[in-house]
Amino acid sequence: MNSGHILTAFDSDLERIQANMLRMGGLVESALHQAMTALEKGDLDLAAKIKSDDQIIDDLEVDIRQDVERVIALRSPTAGDLRTVLSVLTMASTLERCGDYARNVAKRTFVLEEFRYSSTLNGTLRRMSRVVEAMLADALDAYVNRDLDKAHDVIERDLEADQIYNSLFRELLTHMMEDPRTIAPAMHLHFIAKNIERVGDHATGLAEQAIYLITGAFPSDDRPKQDVTTVNLSEMQDD
Repeated sequence: MNSGHILTAFDSDLERIQANMLRMGGLVESALHQAMTALEKGDLDLAAKIKSDDQIIDDLEVDIRQDVERVIALRSPTAGDLRTVLSVLTMASTLERCGDYARNVAKRTFVLEEFRYSSTLNGTLRRMSRVVEAMLADALDAYVNRDLDKAHDVIERDLEADQIYNSLFRELLTHMMEDPRTIAPAMHLHFIAKNIERVGDHATGLAEQAIYLITGAFPSDDRPKQDVTTVNLSEMQDD
């Protein structure tokens, strides 16, 4: 009787933790999509809302971490259950970082509006963002449905995001060389692109966690990264 009660309590705890992680995922997907909308339309109110709402994502990550610590301490999960708990903890941390990248994109919207800079490259950025948003959504779906094929597919699609990023980087360099007045805003656009590309990298990390949960092992890391840029933007990094 007592054992059954403990099992039910653990299942309830695990369900709550996973639900919060998936809620985080939905909020991050929305934040990234809205950040690109704010950039395209110059919507500073929407950009401000994205920055403010990032705290909700941060708070959820803290709640998940605390719940995981409590579950491990009180329930002593083993084998597959422990793997699930640890995967959720890692995924929540990854999603929190993705939320930060969406917030960074929103912050750059304010700067670009000051430059009054309109670029045809916004379309390329939107295309890249759509690819990354889909990767993020599919990685979470792979986790929920224990879909190994979809998880591997997300990892393979990161190549497309990298290729778009590299193409955009070369276009930005061309703009800057042709017109030095575009250097500052173009650098900000590059930083936005880099943030989106990093979300793609983290989406592959989420897919790898799904694979770990399903198989008990991480995929081999033999796929070369396609980001060939070497520009150092440390002086432009956000907090």
